[in-house]
Amino acid sequence: MKSLPPKFKNPRARHNFQGRSVSIVAVGSYVPERVLTNADFEQIVNTTDEWITTRTGIKERRIAAKHECTSDLAAKAAARAMERAKITAEEIDLIVLATITPDMPFPSTACMVQEKIGAHRAIAFDIQAACSGFVYGLEVGQQFIMSRSYETALVIGAEKLSSIINWSDRSTCVLFGDGAGAAILRHRPNAQGLLTACLGSDGSRASLLCMPGGGSICPPTHESLASGMHYLRMDGKETFKSAVTAMHKAAREALRRCELDITQIRCIIPHQANRRIIDAVAERLGATTDQVFVNLHKYGNTSAASVAIALDDAVQSGHIQRGDLILLIVFGAGLTWGAAVIEW
Repeated sequence: MKSLPPKFKNPRARHNFQGRSVSIVAVGSYVPERVLTNADFEQIVNTTDEWITTRTGIKERRIAAKHECTSDLAAKAAARAMERAKITAEEIDLIVLATITPDMPFPSTACMVQEKIGAHRAIAFDIQAACSGFVYGLEVGQQFIMSRSYETALVIGAEKLSSIINWSDRSTCVLFGDGAGAAILRHRPNAQGLLTACLGSDGSRASLLCMPGGGSICPPTHESLASGMHYLRMDGKETFKSAVTAMHKAAREALRRCELDITQIRCIIPHQANRRIIDAVAERLGATTDQVFVNLHKYGNTSAASVAIALDDAVQSGHIQRGDLILLIVFGAGLTWGAAVIEW
């Protein structure tokens, strides 16, 4: 393991004061086979590859098959994480699944995953924090293990966003893709693991990014369906500004809590929503290009799955090694946001 920087010897990590440390011992991800390129969108809406690329940084995204649901994507990502962690389904105590595209309003999609992977001992539930969901899920899973309630947690971010996209709205349909990422959490002796997570919410700006229909405010009716209330809606300009500000603030606070500066972070994994947002946050943090991991061009915005898939990509491609310090930064509807510092 790499030696930790001097300032990092006594970080302001909560497990220094209570409980025990919690580490991500393995990750896994899954994306559907179908690739939808920018060129394909030229046949669907009035747009071009150049328009999409320059404004978002996205070149292609994955789209689930009609028979694939969110729990299918999640179960496949979970199976890969379990294989790498060398654990069986019976060893999993807790399943936390973050999604805004559940298989159905209830029961939870996590329960569907429990059945599909055979984790019959585990308790299972969903959380909903939109694109921030995976980091929120890590925080939830950590609390259960840190308090010794459970030994092994499976945290998943999974989305089938293609099921709530208005394919005639070029301002949103080109942004999103489907996929899932999963992490196995456990206590690992002599490791710091998840050091801190700074989370935030602002319900006064909920209308910036939402799906108005389908809930108790606007139940499904012929009129709500005809008016597109059951599709995702976004105020892109205001969401952009809010994202940059909130992600920067959360990242700064997370670093402050751990008494770190940005130069000590080996890999920064931001929510993969828009390349201009990523670049703006990196610039404000004073991060170098080499520090920031980006796979947005391949998968688009996969909401709760975004940082989970990127984390797996970074690990599998060798961008992250044992002992490295990494920074996850997220932002989503709610509004919600967060940042987590992790010793890998």
